[in-house]
Amino acid sequence: MAKPKALILRTAGTNCDEESAFAAGQSGFEAERVHINRIASGEVSLENYSFLFIPGGFSYGDDVAAGKIMALELNKRFGDALVQFEEKGKLVLGVCNGFQVLIKTGLLPFHAANVSEMRATLTDNDSGKFEDRWVHLRAEPENVCVFSRTMKPVIELPIAHGEGKFIVKSEKDIEELESNGQVVLRYVSRSGGIPSYPEDPNGSMGHIAGVCNKKGTILGLMPHPERFLHYTNHPRWTRGNIPEEGDGMAFFNNAYVYCSEM
Repeated sequence: MAKPKALILRTAGTNCDEESAFAAGQSGFEAERVHINRIASGEVSLENYSFLFIPGGFSYGDDVAAGKIMALELNKRFGDALVQFEEKGKLVLGVCNGFQVLIKTGLLPFHAANVSEMRATLTDNDSGKFEDRWVHLRAEPENVCVFSRTMKPVIELPIAHGEGKFIVKSEKDIEELESNGQVVLRYVSRSGGIPSYPEDPNGSMGHIAGVCNKKGTILGLMPHPERFLHYTNHPRWTRGNIPEEGDGMAFFNNAYVYCSEM
Protein backbone atom coordinates (compact mmCIF):
# COMPACT_ATOMS: atom_id res chain seq x y z
CA MET A 1 0.00 0.00 0.00
CA ALA A 2 1.32 3.46 -0.92
CA LYS A 3 2.08 5.75 1.98
CA PRO A 4 -0.17 8.82 2.43
CA LYS A 5 1.69 11.94 1.37
CA ALA A 6 2.33 15.00 3.54
CA LEU A 7 3.22 18.39 2.06
CA ILE A 8 5.33 20.59 4.32
CA LEU A 9 4.76 24.11 2.98
CA ARG A 10 7.65 26.54 3.24
CA THR A 11 8.50 30.05 2.14
CA ALA A 12 10.93 32.84 3.00
CA GLY A 13 11.36 32.88 6.78
CA THR A 14 10.01 29.39 7.48
CA ASN A 15 12.49 27.67 9.80
CA CYS A 16 10.74 24.58 11.19
CA ASP A 17 10.16 22.74 7.91
CA GLU A 18 12.89 20.11 8.36
CA GLU A 19 11.71 19.13 11.86
CA SER A 20 8.13 19.08 10.58
CA ALA A 21 8.98 16.81 7.65
CA PHE A 22 10.90 14.51 10.01
CA ALA A 23 7.91 14.32 12.38
CA ALA A 24 5.51 13.42 9.56
CA GLY A 25 7.96 10.83 8.25
CA GLN A 26 8.34 9.26 11.70
CA SER A 27 4.62 8.51 11.81
CA GLY A 28 4.64 6.89 8.36
CA PHE A 29 3.92 9.67 5.86
CA GLU A 30 5.89 10.21 2.70
CA ALA A 31 6.82 13.79 3.57
CA GLU A 32 7.96 16.44 1.09
CA ARG A 33 9.10 19.99 1.78
CA VAL A 34 7.63 22.23 -0.92
CA HIS A 35 8.17 25.94 -1.54
CA ILE A 36 4.98 27.92 -2.00
CA ASN A 37 6.09 29.08 -5.47
CA ARG A 38 6.04 25.50 -6.75
CA ILE A 39 2.35 25.22 -5.90
CA ALA A 40 1.49 28.64 -7.26
CA SER A 41 3.22 27.80 -10.57
CA GLY A 42 1.33 24.52 -10.90
CA GLU A 43 4.46 22.39 -10.64
CA VAL A 44 3.08 20.78 -7.48
CA SER A 45 -0.62 20.10 -6.87
CA LEU A 46 -2.31 19.86 -3.48
CA GLU A 47 -4.47 17.14 -5.03
CA ASN A 48 -1.62 14.67 -4.60
CA TYR A 49 -1.43 15.07 -0.83
CA SER A 50 -3.65 14.09 2.07
CA PHE A 51 -1.92 16.18 4.75
CA LEU A 52 -0.84 19.83 4.50
CA PHE A 53 1.47 21.09 7.22
CA ILE A 54 2.23 24.82 7.58
CA PRO A 55 5.17 24.89 10.01
CA GLY A 56 6.56 27.50 12.34
CA GLY A 57 9.05 30.27 11.75
CA PHE A 58 8.78 33.88 10.72
CA SER A 59 7.27 33.84 7.23
CA TYR A 60 8.32 36.99 5.37
CA GLY A 61 9.85 38.28 8.58
CA ASP A 62 6.38 38.67 10.15
CA ASP A 63 6.18 42.09 8.48
CA VAL A 64 2.77 43.80 8.90
CA ALA A 65 1.67 41.08 11.37
CA ALA A 66 2.72 37.51 12.14
CA GLY A 67 1.63 35.23 9.28
CA LYS A 68 -0.34 37.97 7.51
CA ILE A 69 1.64 38.17 4.27
CA MET A 70 1.70 34.41 3.78
CA ALA A 71 -2.03 34.26 4.53
CA LEU A 72 -2.75 36.86 1.84
CA GLU A 73 -0.53 34.94 -0.56
CA LEU A 74 -2.32 31.66 0.12
CA ASN A 75 -5.76 33.19 -0.38
CA LYS A 76 -4.82 35.00 -3.57
CA ARG A 77 -2.73 32.29 -5.23
CA PHE A 78 -4.65 29.11 -4.35
CA GLY A 79 -7.41 29.88 -1.89
CA ASP A 80 -9.91 27.74 -3.84
CA ALA A 81 -7.57 24.75 -3.68
CA LEU A 82 -7.36 25.10 0.11
CA VAL A 83 -11.15 25.16 0.39
CA GLN A 84 -11.39 22.03 -1.79
CA PHE A 85 -8.71 20.40 0.35
CA GLU A 86 -10.91 20.94 3.40
CA GLU A 87 -14.11 19.88 1.64
CA LYS A 88 -12.54 16.54 0.75
CA GLY A 89 -11.81 15.89 4.41
CA LYS A 90 -8.04 16.16 4.06
CA LEU A 91 -5.92 17.31 6.99
CA VAL A 92 -4.27 20.66 7.63
CA LEU A 93 -2.00 21.46 10.56
CA GLY A 94 -0.65 24.92 11.32
CA VAL A 95 1.92 25.25 14.11
CA CYS A 96 2.93 28.61 15.63
CA ASN A 97 3.48 30.80 12.55
CA GLY A 98 1.39 28.24 10.65
CA PHE A 99 -1.45 28.80 13.13
CA GLN A 100 -1.12 32.54 12.62
CA VAL A 101 -1.35 31.97 8.86
CA LEU A 102 -4.47 29.81 9.13
CA ILE A 103 -6.18 32.35 11.38
CA LYS A 104 -5.42 35.18 8.97
CA THR A 105 -6.57 33.24 5.90
CA GLY A 106 -9.96 32.91 7.59
CA LEU A 107 -9.87 29.09 7.49
CA LEU A 108 -9.78 29.01 11.29
CA PRO A 109 -11.79 28.99 13.37
CA PHE A 110 -15.04 30.39 11.87
CA HIS A 111 -14.29 30.10 8.13
CA ALA A 112 -14.46 33.82 7.40
CA ALA A 113 -14.87 34.75 3.73
CA ASN A 114 -13.17 38.13 4.13
CA VAL A 115 -11.37 40.29 6.69
CA SER A 116 -14.56 42.00 7.90
CA GLU A 117 -16.00 38.61 8.93
CA MET A 118 -12.99 37.48 10.96
CA ARG A 119 -13.87 37.08 14.62
CA ALA A 120 -10.56 35.71 15.88
CA THR A 121 -6.89 36.58 15.76
CA LEU A 122 -3.53 35.99 17.44
CA THR A 123 -1.90 39.05 18.90
CA ASP A 124 1.00 40.18 21.13
CA ASN A 125 1.67 38.19 24.30
CA ASP A 126 0.50 39.92 27.48
CA SER A 127 4.08 39.80 28.74
CA GLY A 128 5.11 42.10 25.89
CA LYS A 129 8.01 39.83 24.98
CA PHE A 130 8.94 36.70 23.04
CA GLU A 131 8.17 33.62 25.15
CA ASP A 132 10.37 30.54 24.81
CA ARG A 133 9.54 27.82 27.35
CA TRP A 134 7.79 24.49 27.93
CA VAL A 135 4.08 24.47 28.80
CA HIS A 136 1.44 21.98 29.91
CA LEU A 137 -1.69 21.54 27.82
CA ARG A 138 -5.04 19.87 28.39
CA ALA A 139 -6.76 18.15 25.49
CA GLU A 140 -10.44 19.07 25.82
CA PRO A 141 -12.46 15.84 26.19
CA GLU A 142 -15.31 16.93 23.90
CA ASN A 143 -13.18 18.22 21.03
CA VAL A 144 -13.81 16.91 17.50
CA CYS A 145 -10.21 17.17 16.26
CA VAL A 146 -8.67 14.27 14.34
CA PHE A 147 -5.18 15.14 15.59
CA SER A 148 -6.05 14.64 19.28
CA ARG A 149 -7.97 11.34 19.13
CA THR A 150 -5.50 9.25 21.16
CA MET A 151 -3.89 12.07 23.08
CA LYS A 152 -3.24 11.95 26.81
CA PRO A 153 -5.43 14.29 28.90
CA VAL A 154 -2.42 16.51 29.77
CA ILE A 155 0.63 16.85 27.56
CA GLU A 156 3.80 18.95 27.56
CA LEU A 157 5.19 20.86 24.57
CA PRO A 158 7.56 23.77 23.93
CA ILE A 159 6.40 27.21 22.76
CA ALA A 160 8.37 29.99 21.08
CA HIS A 161 6.39 33.03 19.96
CA GLY A 162 5.78 36.73 20.43
CA GLU A 163 2.23 36.89 19.04
CA GLY A 164 0.39 33.90 20.48
CA LYS A 165 -2.49 35.45 22.41
CA PHE A 166 -5.69 33.97 21.00
CA ILE A 167 -8.62 36.39 21.14
CA VAL A 168 -12.13 36.52 19.71
CA LYS A 169 -14.62 39.37 19.43
CA SER A 170 -16.91 38.24 22.26
CA GLU A 171 -17.54 35.59 24.88
CA LYS A 172 -20.30 34.25 22.61
CA ASP A 173 -17.62 33.32 20.11
CA ILE A 174 -15.82 31.29 22.78
CA GLU A 175 -19.10 29.61 23.66
CA GLU A 176 -19.66 28.77 19.99
CA LEU A 177 -16.22 27.19 19.69
CA GLU A 178 -16.78 25.18 22.86
CA SER A 179 -20.24 23.98 21.82
CA ASN A 180 -18.88 22.87 18.43
CA GLY A 181 -15.99 20.99 20.05
CA GLN A 182 -13.50 23.28 18.29
CA VAL A 183 -11.44 24.13 21.37
CA VAL A 184 -8.78 21.43 21.22
CA LEU A 185 -6.06 22.48 23.68
CA ARG A 186 -5.83 24.81 26.66
CA TYR A 187 -2.85 25.91 28.72
CA VAL A 188 -2.96 24.43 32.22
CA SER A 189 -0.74 24.35 35.28
CA ARG A 190 1.65 21.44 35.87
CA SER A 191 -1.08 19.74 37.95
CA GLY A 192 -3.71 20.32 35.24
CA GLY A 193 -5.42 23.25 36.96
CA ILE A 194 -6.08 26.84 35.95
CA PRO A 195 -2.81 28.41 34.82
CA SER A 196 -1.24 31.73 35.63
CA TYR A 197 1.72 33.36 33.87
CA PRO A 198 4.00 31.82 32.66
CA GLU A 199 1.95 28.60 32.59
CA ASP A 200 -0.29 30.46 30.14
CA PRO A 201 2.55 32.23 28.34
CA ASN A 202 0.50 34.72 26.33
CA GLY A 203 -2.81 35.46 28.10
CA SER A 204 -5.09 33.79 25.55
CA MET A 205 -8.84 34.09 26.11
CA GLY A 206 -10.02 30.96 27.89
CA HIS A 207 -6.35 29.87 28.03
CA ILE A 208 -6.84 28.50 24.51
CA ALA A 209 -3.72 27.09 22.85
CA GLY A 210 -5.26 25.33 19.84
CA VAL A 211 -8.50 25.32 17.85
CA CYS A 212 -9.86 23.35 14.91
CA ASN A 213 -12.53 23.75 12.23
CA LYS A 214 -16.01 22.25 12.67
CA LYS A 215 -15.00 19.04 10.90
CA GLY A 216 -11.96 18.59 13.11
CA THR A 217 -9.69 18.26 10.08
CA ILE A 218 -7.86 21.61 10.33
CA LEU A 219 -5.92 22.31 13.50
CA GLY A 220 -3.94 25.36 14.53
CA LEU A 221 -1.90 25.56 17.73
CA MET A 222 0.88 27.72 19.11
CA PRO A 223 2.95 24.99 20.87
CA HIS A 224 5.34 22.91 18.71
CA PRO A 225 4.53 19.16 18.59
CA GLU A 226 7.35 18.58 16.08
CA ARG A 227 9.87 19.60 18.74
CA PHE A 228 8.94 16.83 21.17
CA LEU A 229 9.03 13.52 19.32
CA HIS A 230 11.47 11.59 21.54
CA TYR A 231 12.34 11.73 25.21
CA THR A 232 15.76 13.18 24.40
CA ASN A 233 14.03 16.34 23.10
CA HIS A 234 12.86 17.10 26.65
CA PRO A 235 15.00 19.32 28.91
CA ARG A 236 14.67 16.81 31.77
CA TRP A 237 15.45 13.73 29.70
CA THR A 238 18.49 12.78 31.83
CA ARG A 239 16.77 13.17 35.19
CA GLY A 240 13.04 12.71 34.67
CA ASN A 241 10.79 9.72 34.05
CA ILE A 242 10.04 10.68 30.45
CA PRO A 243 8.39 8.10 28.11
CA GLU A 244 10.44 7.24 25.04
CA GLU A 245 7.84 8.66 22.64
CA GLY A 246 7.36 12.41 23.05
CA ASP A 247 3.91 13.91 23.44
CA GLY A 248 4.14 15.58 20.03
CA MET A 249 4.05 12.25 18.17
CA ALA A 250 0.36 11.80 18.97
CA PHE A 251 -0.55 14.56 16.53
CA PHE A 252 1.26 12.85 13.66
CA ASN A 253 0.28 9.29 14.56
CA ASN A 254 -3.39 10.28 14.63
CA ALA A 255 -3.01 12.11 11.31
CA TYR A 256 -1.37 9.06 9.73
CA VAL A 257 -4.10 6.65 10.89
CA TYR A 258 -6.81 8.99 9.59
CA CYS A 259 -5.16 9.52 6.20
CA SER A 260 -4.41 5.80 5.81
CA GLU A 261 -8.11 5.04 6.30
CA MET A 262 -9.35 7.68 3.84
